[in-house]
Amino acid sequence: MSFSPCACGIDVHAHVVPEHFPAYLGRTVPNPWPSTTAAPDSNGLCHRHVMVNGKNYRTVSEKSWSATRRIADLPEMGLEKQVISPMPELLSYWLPLNDAQPLIRFLNEYTAEICDKSEGKLLGLAAVPLQDMDTAVAELHYAVNQLGLAGVEIGSNINGTTIGDSRFDPFFAACVELDVPVFVHAIKPAGMDRLVGPAPLQQVLAYPTDVGLAAASVITGGLLIRYPKLRIAFSHGGGTLAMLLPRLQQGWTVFPALAESIPESPAELSKKMFFDTLVFDPAALKYLASIFGTQGLMLGTDYPFNFHERRPVERLVSAGFDPVTCDALTFGNARRFLGNSIF
Repeated sequence: MSFSPCACGIDVHAHVVPEHFPAYLGRTVPNPWPSTTAAPDSNGLCHRHVMVNGKNYRTVSEKSWSATRRIADLPEMGLEKQVISPMPELLSYWLPLNDAQPLIRFLNEYTAEICDKSEGKLLGLAAVPLQDMDTAVAELHYAVNQLGLAGVEIGSNINGTTIGDSRFDPFFAACVELDVPVFVHAIKPAGMDRLVGPAPLQQVLAYPTDVGLAAASVITGGLLIRYPKLRIAFSHGGGTLAMLLPRLQQGWTVFPALAESIPESPAELSKKMFFDTLVFDPAALKYLASIFGTQGLMLGTDYPFNFHERRPVERLVSAGFDPVTCDALTFGNARRFLGNSIF
């Protein structure tokens, strides 16, 4: 029996960038407040520069904000649905709360509007201002209950504090209460001072490192012990976690302090987490499956940015997974992560 790719995949890792941002309404415009300016059109697409701190952070095409353009690309990628979340640089943890709150509200309403135009093809993830727990929980309730967004995207760290820290427990408790999934994306990664080379190395090398540390913190910080019903996923295949996990597991058997602080096997805890397949290599996909199991792997593309996976379903097939596993990775696991009730 062979697996025939069809347009039935669910992409859990894709981004939205607004065509325009609202003007800043406060007294002093903070440097990180985003804006866009016109960029030269290319390949028949409108482009805009995303400006942050007075610099061009990234140039994006209209696929970033157009539901029509985005949906037109899904069949060729083998996709039926796509989960869209804000470009991570827009999460705004570094802004004062009074500035971050209206910007995040704008992003959530913008995301919901695009999804509403998609006839069910697009599902949205909210942003929340995690620099303040009460405001973050309130925004989560609004995004899920009022806007109908399917889950929430968070950064791998919040102003340098990793997500496994117990200070974020009220937020994760609210996610469990609302039965919404959490997607973790790398952001402002540690170790940039150790990279030698041009700026894109942040995405290529530093992002997987930071998301790997974030995933490890969920295990070492006991988050899944405190909230066993939490559905949490990590971008970029979990980053470095797949290589670190065997060391953590061995250390757990060797060092009493680790065994005391982590009440369950790290390897078993990792199997309760979800990871996207965005690793650009069939052998790496097979390795992820050997470490984490196949029950938590889901398609991820990073669409529509240049550095994205263009044939995610074909990549699964080339990895040699059997038909049942291919179905699970193509759409089955994503349905469990997102919640079957939304389909």
